[in-house]
Amino acid sequence: MNGFEVKREDRDQISVVAVKGYLDAHTAPELEQMLQQLVDEERVHIVVNLAGLSYISSAGLGVFMGFIEDIRKKNGDIKLAEPNEKVYRVFDLLGFPVLYEIYQKEEEAIEKYRN
Repeated sequence: MNGFEVKREDRDQISVVAVKGYLDAHTAPELEQMLQQLVDEERVHIVVNLAGLSYISSAGLGVFMGFIEDIRKKNGDIKLAEPNEKVYRVFDLLGFPVLYEIYQKEEEAIEKYRN
């Protein structure tokens, strides 16, 4: 199914989640499960690398909205990195740059946690 993948890499206190393919109603539960696992493990410094994401639907956007409040209550955050232009336009249209920090490079997002 559209080759959707979600992979996790832990770097000290920061978890990097790489998302690839189409994030829609069919694949959103996979990302949801990954974020819930991170919250359950108290790993709330999260960078989501969107470089491989070719499409995001409202269901995909809803996953981010569904977790951000709980993560921030735990003094964490979700930072987004490397969206392509098409995906960034969707985020921008819905006001995500006001709610989330979005970086051109994954390393920039990681460094923000370290500072």
